[in-house]
Amino acid sequence: MAISYMDYTSPDLQFFFDVNKSNAFFTNSKNYINILGYKQLNTLGNASILDIFMSKGHYVEPHYHQNATELVYCVSGKITVSFINPFTNKLYNIPITPGQVANVPQGWWHYEQATEDNTHVVAIFDAPMPEVILGSDILRLTPPKVMADTYCLDEAKWKEAVAPIAKTVGIGPLDSCGKTRADGDFEAPYADEPEPSPYQGYGSPPISEPYQAQAAAYAQQQPYVYRTPPFPYAPYPASPYHAGPYQGGGYPQAQQPPGQPYPAHPYAPYGYRQP
Repeated sequence: MAISYMDYTSPDLQFFFDVNKSNAFFTNSKNYINILGYKQLNTLGNASILDIFMSKGHYVEPHYHQNATELVYCVSGKITVSFINPFTNKLYNIPITPGQVANVPQGWWHYEQATEDNTHVVAIFDAPMPEVILGSDILRLTPPKVMADTYCLDEAKWKEAVAPIAKTVGIGPLDSCGKTRADGDFEAPYADEPEPSPYQGYGSPPISEPYQAQAAAYAQQQPYVYRTPPFPYAPYPASPYHAGPYQGGGYPQAQQPPGQPYPAHPYAPYGYRQP
């Protein structure tokens, strides 16, 4: 059980949240991810979720979570959860259907592929906000010369190969990829959908009928992953022993500014890289 230093007398406590209103990644109206973490619901303990919707042939891109184990629960459709065991260098491909789960241990490189349309899965994490390192960022931000020199590659060919990865992907292929579904692996862009948002990140409302009118507003939002600030004040130390009768009175560095709720956990927000 997580140790919580939340002030449960605060008027700012949150016990309900509509996950449909907290988008993390949006590729199109059939492929998107919503998120619930402590920033959305401040009474959460050591848990968070990603609510994932996908169509056939789309992937949650290769990535790993440096702070959490991921339990993938299939609600509808069918998905294959793939990961590499770093202790054996063995690749696992685990297909799951409604009611089944696949577990990815903390820090393991993994990805998911929807093998049916209308696939819905919930990824459950044992952290108040899952942090992530995404394959698209590794590929596009590592200098081509480093990759070429390290792996004995042709630098020009490598640079050309990764040039289409212009931003964080999340769920791919993006509609701009232009691949067809002739081979059963990819889908062409949906003609009735708006252009995808220019930002990507784990953090746009439920993808529903009003989305067309809302798309422009969401396009102006700041990226969720990279620009979410850390706590504006120091959280309580993670010790269960207190010098005072209430709320760790013996720790001056833990004193909370008046009128603000205590953070449930001293973790950085999802995707935030510690300096």
